[in-house]
Amino acid sequence: MTATFQACTPKLQKGSVKKLFKQSAIVNDHFTGFALYDLDKQQMIYELNSDKYFTPASNTKLYTFYTCLRMLGDSIPGLQYVNRGDSLIFWGTGDPSFLQTDLKAVKAYNLLKNTTQNIYYSYGRYTGTFYGDGWPYGDYNDYYQAEITELPVEDNVAIVYADAAGELQVKPGFLKRYLRRDDTYKPGSFFVQRDILSNSFVYPNMPVPKKYRQEIPWKTSVQLTLELLQDTLHKTVGLVSLPIPGDAKTIYNAPADSVYKRMLQPSDNFIAEQLLLVCASTRFKTLSTDSVISYSVKHYLSDLPDKPQWADGSGLSRKDLFTPRDMVALLNKILAEVKDEKKLHGMMPIGGVAGTIRSAYKTDNGVPFVWAKTGTLANNHNQSGYLVTRKGKRLAFSFMNNNFTRPTREIRDEMVRIMTYLHDNY
Repeated sequence: MTATFQACTPKLQKGSVKKLFKQSAIVNDHFTGFALYDLDKQQMIYELNSDKYFTPASNTKLYTFYTCLRMLGDSIPGLQYVNRGDSLIFWGTGDPSFLQTDLKAVKAYNLLKNTTQNIYYSYGRYTGTFYGDGWPYGDYNDYYQAEITELPVEDNVAIVYADAAGELQVKPGFLKRYLRRDDTYKPGSFFVQRDILSNSFVYPNMPVPKKYRQEIPWKTSVQLTLELLQDTLHKTVGLVSLPIPGDAKTIYNAPADSVYKRMLQPSDNFIAEQLLLVCASTRFKTLSTDSVISYSVKHYLSDLPDKPQWADGSGLSRKDLFTPRDMVALLNKILAEVKDEKKLHGMMPIGGVAGTIRSAYKTDNGVPFVWAKTGTLANNHNQSGYLVTRKGKRLAFSFMNNNFTRPTREIRDEMVRIMTYLHDNY
């Protein structure tokens, strides 16, 4: 089902959608784009700057989601491997679910754990850098910017926490050797800082707060991946660098729907980035984000109204640029691919119920009416998704706000006010 973009119809504008925007002081003091689309009539209802490009932030994950729907099956490829004599040689697929904190997928892990063969990790399949194109290097210590690797382990993020005795611990425990107190490090409050180029984690000489918890991406390397594997498998893992052969088998790890839900509802950047590598593993011998994006734009997205400028899987990059009418067309394509609207809604953030819009919206007497992906960077906040009105009208929308100087909360609240009005009155 491809969206057709016809002239605006006034039938859903009783009260008038246009008036809502004209009378809003908040949406008129910055660059605002909006597209509202009737899913049943396949008609655009209202547009404001819908053909202009906006920084989408995590709305980019909808592009990643759609690409995965087209390229992956019902399970995520976990590892590819071959048996050669007494050896099992395996290659990473970029699978983010491998021992991931919430998904806890273990099929690929159990393959390695239970085999009686000698096991060898063949590295070098990922052709990119540890950060996506256009990512801010200054955020390297923040939980949302885990590095990209062909074989991630446990989210590529260390969890530093206070134990019952008030001592500082780290998970995975292997990294404890890199955690040390530094008497010269004096932040305003207790905070653990990693060195930008290494896995040196330092903390100040002050009491550890009760229930302290901090997530910090570690500095990835082939050697660290190997050491973490050996530590968790409790067996030796050899290291080789071989081209993946044509007879390589694939073991599938987590159910795809659970991975997509985990990417979309809390807006997990790590999963989004790694999923593009998983897509690459199904079509290319190398794991390349650029190759997958180019392939998707050419083969799956060529019918969008405007050519997307797409740089990464998560939306961390400022180089991503999409138009609101593209977002609405994409939402149409996603719905056509999933087919089951209830299933799709269950994977999206749900207003008043789950994910990044849980606290933004209220339900209508316990019934949610909006399912939308948010996207936030400094001075940018967007929502794109689906809305069902009290009269049962099924709508797709993209509401994009760029270059504002107000607090993000004010932008979000005005978006919620307008979308709730549409729900209540149409």
